[in-house]
Amino acid sequence: MSLLLKQIYNLIKLLNSDTGTNQIAAGFAAGFVLGMTPFLSLQSLLIFVCLFLFRIQIGAAFLSAFFFAFVAYILDPIFHIVGSAALEITSLQEVYTVFYNMPIIPFTRFNNSIVMGSGIASLALAPFIFILGRKLIVRYRIVVVDRFKETKLWRALKATSLIQWYYSYDKFFSK
Repeated sequence: MSLLLKQIYNLIKLLNSDTGTNQIAAGFAAGFVLGMTPFLSLQSLLIFVCLFLFRIQIGAAFLSAFFFAFVAYILDPIFHIVGSAALEITSLQEVYTVFYNMPIIPFTRFNNSIVMGSGIASLALAPFIFILGRKLIVRYRIVVVDRFKETKLWRALKATSLIQWYYSYDKFFSK
């Protein structure tokens, strides 16, 4: 239970940070792909490489991968149907044979119907997750954060010496 609360706390902290919305939304999309596909596969390695090469918020990727991994187990029957349909396309059988005989491609486990279905679904839905994540982050920052900063409770908390100390500590040691 404490792990889940810690993840939620980290998500709220990330959303309230000065990190750009595109970086956080790209992290959510990358985490969506990570969470939907099997962890020990070549696809996951490719996503990890992208996380470290591009300006993608790694914390957002890991948080969303954590949450989407639970959703992936629920969606496995749908992934099986999508993957079976993709693997049974007769015009692609020769392509699958060539891929399977290549040196690295079989490590993607593309011949498994659930892996194929989750890969197709996650790659197809990742741009929508990015756009939706970006809109929700902007909306959250406008509606929730700005309204909370206008409340009397926030003004009272901000005037305390503990918050003043935290801001000075954060200014010197967070970078």
